[in-house]
Amino acid sequence: MTQRAAIKAIKSFLPEQKLTNEQLAEQFGDWHASQILSKTGVAVRGVAGRDECASDLGVKAAQRLFESGACRADEIDFLIFCTQSPDYFTPTTACVMQASLGLKTSCGAIDINQGCSGYIYGLALAKSLVEAGTAQTVLLVTADTYTKFINRRDRSLLTLFGDGAAATLVRAVEADSELVGPFVLGTDGRGANQIIVKAGALRCRPTAETAVEKEDSSGNWRSDQNLFMDGADVFSFALRTVPPTLQQLLEKSGLTIDQIDFIIPHQANKFVLERLRAKLKFPAEKFWIDMEQSGNTVSSTIPIALESAIEQQRVKQGDRVALIGFGVGYSWGATMIEIV
Repeated sequence: MTQRAAIKAIKSFLPEQKLTNEQLAEQFGDWHASQILSKTGVAVRGVAGRDECASDLGVKAAQRLFESGACRADEIDFLIFCTQSPDYFTPTTACVMQASLGLKTSCGAIDINQGCSGYIYGLALAKSLVEAGTAQTVLLVTADTYTKFINRRDRSLLTLFGDGAAATLVRAVEADSELVGPFVLGTDGRGANQIIVKAGALRCRPTAETAVEKEDSSGNWRSDQNLFMDGADVFSFALRTVPPTLQQLLEKSGLTIDQIDFIIPHQANKFVLERLRAKLKFPAEKFWIDMEQSGNTVSSTIPIALESAIEQQRVKQGDRVALIGFGVGYSWGATMIEIV
């Protein structure tokens, strides 16, 4: 028996404030709520309040995990916080969360700035910490408030993204084989401009000019301080990247696709996921699409979907589940987990 990293618990949190398809249909006038659901797979999305930050959502998800009895706050040896909407440039938001959660001062705490593949990257780090003996118990928290970056007149993104957080407990256990891993990770920074908030940090500081809103050819409005996404290019990226990534994961795992019990992908949008499933030729009942009540929550879509699949008993103890994230960066990642 060897010390292995295992996912022991997941708890999520979505903001109380909601944005429904009915509200969006009323705002834009020429769409019905059912059309938005059919196109995106989203019926309602959480929206963080004006003074509600990603760390606030992450803290609430972690508190839910502690309240579940999965572990105590004083058992956490390391906190990894994955977000693209940190509280500050400095200090590290994970340090702020350590104090908010009452974690011990001997606990390590870091931020990672990663988006749609962030959960996979976070798991890779958590596994490495545990299996190197650096930590016994790692708390991986993902949280984003992308709605704060979206222009209120950009229907292409307003209909899709929601705010949310998830807390995942990764612990050391004795096992004969890997329970998290192997991993396939990739990056193509040539796609950096395809999903971007151009202005706001140090490369392009906010000015009166970057705040000017402009209308695109599809009738969406945004400024350089808002989130931009080239949907067509992102779609092409997903179709050309995800299938070979899954194949590499299978080769590393020594498995065939028929030996996978479930695939849980990043919940990008329903249209993209359905096309991916068709290209992979994977059974619909084993390919998890579940974003109707949350939307695209960026780094939290996979853990939220995994939590839901476990709670609905669609994924059971002993199942092999492939997790695949892809998006902003461009970056992507995949791993195999066994449900314990």
